[in-house]
Amino acid sequence: MDKRQFIRSGLMGMGCLMCIPAKKVLAGIYGNISGSEALSKYSREALFYTETPRGVKCMICPNECTLKPGELSDCRNRINKDGKLYTIAYGNPCAIHVDPIEKKPMYHFHATSRSFSIATAGCNLACLNCQNWTISQASPTETRNYDLMPEAVVEQAIKNNCQTIAYTYSEPITFFEYTCDSSRLAHQEGIRNILVSAGYINPEPQQHLIKHIDGANIDLKSFSESIYLKLNAGKLQPVLDSLRMFRETGVWLEITNLVIPSWTDDMEMIARMCDWLFNNGFQNVPLHFSRFHPIYKLTQLPPTPVSTLVKARETAMNAGLKFVYIGNVPGNDASNTFCPGCKEVIIERRGYQILKNDLANGKCTHCGETIPGVWD
Repeated sequence: MDKRQFIRSGLMGMGCLMCIPAKKVLAGIYGNISGSEALSKYSREALFYTETPRGVKCMICPNECTLKPGELSDCRNRINKDGKLYTIAYGNPCAIHVDPIEKKPMYHFHATSRSFSIATAGCNLACLNCQNWTISQASPTETRNYDLMPEAVVEQAIKNNCQTIAYTYSEPITFFEYTCDSSRLAHQEGIRNILVSAGYINPEPQQHLIKHIDGANIDLKSFSESIYLKLNAGKLQPVLDSLRMFRETGVWLEITNLVIPSWTDDMEMIARMCDWLFNNGFQNVPLHFSRFHPIYKLTQLPPTPVSTLVKARETAMNAGLKFVYIGNVPGNDASNTFCPGCKEVIIERRGYQILKNDLANGKCTHCGETIPGVWD
């Protein structure tokens, strides 16, 4: 399959932008948020904050922003209004799609199914390589938004025959209340929920959210505190802590590591990351090494050489990780699932399409090996 065929098949699988009318385009700028519609219909009092002498302190993520009246949080969608913290990212997504589950990427979770995918503007990190920076590095007051309250999210998922709802594209931790309420209602209708996130969240909010989350793909951006600070404006340890909690609470977990030339392509660092994953019980968790393409503030860098991704995959498998994939590389065999028992290809993928599925009741049809995942 050539590159053009790969792109065409991917576009066919992604589904289309939902035809839900944008009833209101929120207006406003940082200095003129109070009194706008963003502080009425599309706002709610936030969860997990406390009052301090310096202002209200958000406790959702490790940034723990302390805001004076009228100030916005680092994620651009929380504001101190009259001494209380409000989210302005509730029911106003800026992106709505129906996606194949493989796009998340989730390779061991309801294969071939459709996922109703939403995002609001805002992110609690500031990655130099963000492919969705036009929404992640913006406030809901600056994007074109849809009117879609949690009840409507679930209705649209049902209408579009989606088995899951994915909170994705920007950072669902920053539209925490919207994610929580939508996922709770989805469970009442038998729809499962997927978090596609950087995992940059504090333990108590994560415990609150995780009750309604069935699967997650967490972006483990590097295995270096200094790189996390310089590349992403964050910290490594909170992400490792959240990975442990997802695994320990039974959420089906997959991990993505974007390999960026001169930033995250050091094989010794990748080996340390893989050793940590193995030693902490993640050997059956799918790990996706993703190819970087120049974008946002790193346009001066080249795309990741495929040979680097192949070496990273070999490093992970040598560390004992059983399911290691390569993403963003058309026609690559490392997007297939191999049985760790008989080594046969049991799921063959082309882009987001599945060409062959040799699983029966979660077991390899060739040798009977159980393949970890959520397959029903």
